Amino acid sequence: MSDFDEGDVAGAGGDDAMYEDEEINDYYDPEPADDGENQQENQDDNIINSGDPSAIANAVKGGDRLLKDKKIPESERTTTPYMTKYERARILGTRALQISMNAPVLVDLEGETDPLQIAIKEMREKKIPLIVRRYMPDGYYEDWTCEELLQ
Repeated sequence: MSDFDEGDVAGAGGDDAMYEDEEINDYYDPEPADDGENQQENQDDNIINSGDPSAIANAVKGGDRLLKDKKIPESERTTTPYMTKYERARILGTRALQISMNAPVLVDLEGETDPLQIAIKEMREKKIPLIVRRYMPDGYYEDWTCEELLQ
């Protein structure tokens, strides 16, 4: 017994609609041009949040001050200047994901194809272009570059 109708001998299903190339391209929008707002959004993509999740939630919720006003200046930072194992794992994972999605690689590949190994090599050479944002319990935060944390 066949699942096909009696009129459909080969089962090829030739009744499907064919699309012309112009019709398919109508659905795709061109890439938006970079302007000042997009550059600010792209800069925020290079920040990795670290620290207490509840402090991050309180800071993002927005209190009496804007988020930019809650940044602690570099001269007044109090957290340790060393990268934690959790920050290291998150940075390597984030950078490996970026590399796997064709982000520019900042080190010589030497035949390496694994994105995680490339990210580890970038970290070893202190060339990871990410910023670690450490939130304090009061909602303020410190920004550290990977180069500063890798000393």
